[in-house]
This record gives sequence, structure tokens and C-alpha cells, in this order.
Amino acid sequence: MPVNVGATSWQLAQTFWVGGLWLLHFVMLPALERIGLAPMLVEEIANTLSPLLVLLAVGGVLLQTLILLQAERFSALWQDMRGKLLVASFLVASAYGLLHHFAPGALRLQLFCFLILALCGALLVLQPVPDGRAARARMARH
Repeated sequence: MPVNVGATSWQLAQTFWVGGLWLLHFVMLPALERIGLAPMLVEEIANTLSPLLVLLAVGGVLLQTLILLQAERFSALWQDMRGKLLVASFLVASAYGLLHHFAPGALRLQLFCFLILALCGALLVLQPVPDGRAARARMARH
């Protein structure tokens, strides 16, 4: 069976950006607090790593968007649940970036954006990997 590069790239990108977000917020930071690191140090680690992971998420979202567009058609961005989640993820990550740059003191809003991005990623994981079958079936009908 031939390897579907798009599907493999989709899963790899998803693993990095969604896994990274969840790992930082729900594993690393609680573990650092549990071992007794000073709360200000844990906060500084979160404030340093969160923007980097959101930037990684943007890269993953853009790659997944390209893969979806290749496997399906452009209308998949607003008709397909995967497309809707990718667009929402991009918008939320953009909002996070704008808040981080223009309102660095709005840490609760940044955290909210971070968690919404992680939720969109988790919902995206539940969706099927685009493999182009639907696009091939449409082409075969015409």
C-alpha cells in the first residue's frame, strides 16, 4: 500500500501543535508546580513557552490547511468541519498573537485564547484525516 504523504503530514503536524499545547498546559506546568518550583518561575516559563507553541500551532494549522485544500476543494474551508476548525484555530492564534504584542498585560485573555486553540486542536484530532477520496470521487462522476 503506498504511503499517503498528505495524510502522514497532516497527522505529524497535528501531533506537534495539538500535542505541544496540551503537553505544556496540562502536563508540564502542573508538574513544575507540583515539584515545588516558585510560582513566579512557573509563570515565567508559561509566558515564554506559550507564544512559541502558538507560533508552532500557526505553522501546523497552515500546513494542515494546505493539505486539506489539496485533498478537497477550496469550499472545504467553510463546508467541512476540519476546515472550520482550522480557520477558527488560525483566528484564535492570531488573536493570541495580537494580544501578546499589543496587550502583554492581558494574560487571562491570552490564556483563554490558548485554551480555545487547544480545544479546537482536540476537536480536529477527532476528525478524519483528509485523503483525497472525496475529491477523486467527484472527479470520477464528472
